[in-house]
Amino acid sequence: MAARGARAAGGHAGDLGSLTPDRLTRWRNNWNVVISIVDSGGHAVMLQRLDGSHLAAIGIAEGKARTAVEFRRPTKALEDAMAGGGVGLKYFTVRGATLIEGGIPIVVDGKVVGGIGVSGVDAKDDAQIAQAGADAVK
Repeated sequence: MAARGARAAGGHAGDLGSLTPDRLTRWRNNWNVVISIVDSGGHAVMLQRLDGSHLAAIGIAEGKARTAVEFRRPTKALEDAMAGGGVGLKYFTVRGATLIEGGIPIVVDGKVVGGIGVSGVDAKDDAQIAQAGADAVK
């Protein structure tokens, strides 16, 4: 479901459509995951469900990508803040936020142009795939 030639909202440099399923597959280490890419407004650019991934991973990957864009930081930072308790617990009140490692903002020339979220394996491995995808756009 790759959007060919799709550009990040606002005309920024990151060609999110260049993250084709073939390119993303190179980073997945034969893990059965779902990869979601959104633009700077949190709107879907691509969703790839690899063979063997579970259905719940679709919504989780989408949520991770959107959350990374909305907060302009990796979802791991939010997960860590929440795990620390205290003021970090405020993130529980944000409707629709997915506070699980595996969402990475895509930053080009210092601007968030989109986000990538991955779900299907351990969260640290999801993040590894997401980071590789974000790095490929730079």
